[in-house]
Amino acid sequence: MKILLPKSSSRAALSRQATGLRAQLAESEETLRAIRTGEVDTLMVTGKAGPQVFTLHGTEHAYRMLIESMNEGALMITGGETILFANACFARMVNCPLEQVTGGSLRRFLASTDRRRIGMLLKRVRPAGGKIHLLLQAAGGGQLPVQISIRHVARTALPGATIGMVVTDLSESRRSEEMLQALSRRLVQAQEAERGRVALELHDHITQLLCAILVRCQTLADKLPASAGAARAEAHKLRELLGQTAVEVERISRDLRPSVLAELGLAAVLRETCLEFTVRTGVPIQLVCVKLPARLPGEVELALYRILQEALKNVEQHARARGVTVRLTRPPGKVQLVILDNGSGLKRSKRAAHAKVNAGLGLLAMRERATYVGGMLLVKSARPTGTQINILIPLPPKAAKLNPIPT
Repeated sequence: MKILLPKSSSRAALSRQATGLRAQLAESEETLRAIRTGEVDTLMVTGKAGPQVFTLHGTEHAYRMLIESMNEGALMITGGETILFANACFARMVNCPLEQVTGGSLRRFLASTDRRRIGMLLKRVRPAGGKIHLLLQAAGGGQLPVQISIRHVARTALPGATIGMVVTDLSESRRSEEMLQALSRRLVQAQEAERGRVALELHDHITQLLCAILVRCQTLADKLPASAGAARAEAHKLRELLGQTAVEVERISRDLRPSVLAELGLAAVLRETCLEFTVRTGVPIQLVCVKLPARLPGEVELALYRILQEALKNVEQHARARGVTVRLTRPPGKVQLVILDNGSGLKRSKRAAHAKVNAGLGLLAMRERATYVGGMLLVKSARPTGTQINILIPLPPKAAKLNPIPT
């Protein structure tokens, strides 16, 4: 019997082939282990028809468990707004059994105005997604403020599902916002009360003391002999300085508690403030003020006056403006104040991709004043063309009847 032994080159080829097979086996075992443990949810297999992607059966279970355990609502809807999937959290939000939510229309949980808004958003939502704030209409008549994040779903096991939504309950944040607004109102009220107290102290005590010192200084100057020319001149200079101090204290007192605002209204105090600013700084102000058919609510008049004060303070300290325009108008149901200067403009943040105007304490105070009375404040600024501050405040329907012009 004759035994044929392979040549050394054939033995080396077999060894390499065995090593390759062992590597493939190890890779296959690792793939099977990953499939069993849920680490793999899709496979790409290359065959005669080319690469093909297969979704493994049951891999959505882990994701479904995750969605069900969320503290936010989750929806999957069609382009026609039919709900194909909803988690238990969303069902609790709308106070409706989950089986009655699935298969129904999203529109049944929205008010008519919000239906149009979300319909428009769904038509133009970008692949990156979009967000909208609205009110969910819960069963039983309740309403829930929510934020809905919308995103197109490229592929899913649910047939026809193209849009995914995450619904976030905003009721807690709304309550926190309302508490902050109430605190802001109390702070403004306390601030105005303190301003009034300080103004009264300045007017009734400091100004009177300065006037008494002024009279005594004049008496002392008159009693000095003619030979004491230098001393008399110094006494006269001191008298002038005391007079200027008394005038400045009186101005500060008026700014803290403007009696003109309470007695004559907003237009009068705007004219007085602009005139005083021009006399003190030399910067001319063009005031365009419509004739108001009635007194505005006291809080609105005070807010607009304080905003003008702060804006002119910024112009005086930072803008280096050559002129200012102030316009007071009455659009239907609103009052609008626009303050425009031709100064250097506000600084912009360089860190943001789209630079925004830096909000200093002055701008924050003005915005807080506008928010306090239900209005909004917009700032437009460009270097070196100047800054425009636009305040728009809605008025209550019966403001004219409740605030007649004093005769």
